[in-house]
Amino acid sequence: MKRFIILSLAAITACTVTLGSGSIKTAHAEDQTLNPDCKSAYLCDYQSGTQVYAKNETERLPIASMCKIMTLLLSFEAIDRGELHYDEMVTVSENAAGMGGSQIFLDANLSYRADELMKSVAVCSANDSCVALAERIGGTEEAFIARMNERAKELGAENTLFANCTGLPKEPQYSCAKDVSVMLRELLKHQKYYEFSNVWLEDFAHPDGRTTQMTNTNKLIRYYKGCDGGKTGFTNEAGFCLAATAKRNDTRLISVIIGAKSSKSRNASMSQMLDFAFNCYENKTILECGQEIEQRAAVRGSKTKEIAVIAENALSAFGKKGDQENCSVEYQISEGLKAPVQQGDEIGTAVLYVNGVETGRTKLLAGESAERFSWWDAFRESAQKWN
Repeated sequence: MKRFIILSLAAITACTVTLGSGSIKTAHAEDQTLNPDCKSAYLCDYQSGTQVYAKNETERLPIASMCKIMTLLLSFEAIDRGELHYDEMVTVSENAAGMGGSQIFLDANLSYRADELMKSVAVCSANDSCVALAERIGGTEEAFIARMNERAKELGAENTLFANCTGLPKEPQYSCAKDVSVMLRELLKHQKYYEFSNVWLEDFAHPDGRTTQMTNTNKLIRYYKGCDGGKTGFTNEAGFCLAATAKRNDTRLISVIIGAKSSKSRNASMSQMLDFAFNCYENKTILECGQEIEQRAAVRGSKTKEIAVIAENALSAFGKKGDQENCSVEYQISEGLKAPVQQGDEIGTAVLYVNGVETGRTKLLAGESAERFSWWDAFRESAQKWN
């Protein structure tokens, strides 16, 4: 593998953030005075996963409907694998239709589009839709729950155990604020999710012609600038819970609250945490999505000797405003590339390091095609050399 390094410094101005009735200047971690009114909380950068704030972040607690983050994740991943399709009609069982709690009032033995069921889970936390999807994907709800726990372990969510796909009270089941952030971060990789999570008010059409109105349970979608996703939760055991994401400019954050005393307190604490991070941290883009790097890739067996190399996704360095971060990008381009190479083919990797620690990576793609030598091309080149 070839390596090529670019060094860049991210220097940004200091900031002031208002918390309650006072304000603090924040340039160092010890200056943080966040104290959300809840049992547990976690705040991090989406791209790198860098922690900004934590409060009892690994304490095992009930998380109510936030467990539907995993239900949605497995649904999207089933679609990615071709095991489920958005326009597929899913028949609702008596078991699914009979779920209590928040629901969309599905009719047993009728069929609904999979994407409409997923939307109802994302928007209004429909328990009946959760079970219908679980039974379709897993065969049984129990098999789906087993897969939820497997996927949690694969993501490194070691303080998580699911007992159902809805978050309704059932023992034993638990998670923690940090694990919830990990699950939401994975869900946010699916762009279709944002189409669902941004719905504020919409009618859900049933096959028999009736409609049920869906209202987004995450009020920050409408009232907090940049919030475009997340999942609420409430049971008497869990208290008021919320996992949310918000994006401003190049910075996307993930924040989790477990065990707030009221919906109002939950939303206020979440807004305060996000305000703090947006005011005092930022992502500085080091490599743009689609940017052509300086190094070119050599290709054997083609009259095109070298081709342009571009980044598939952006790489950004997350840090405190006012701090200087030592950033470097290492380009690892495959050696021995042979024609034909098509534009868009993966030909390497770009790795971002911040202060010597890897914080992100993206694929490097061929920016142009390199066709294989034809017989006539080879003859003509040989003739030119002979002359």
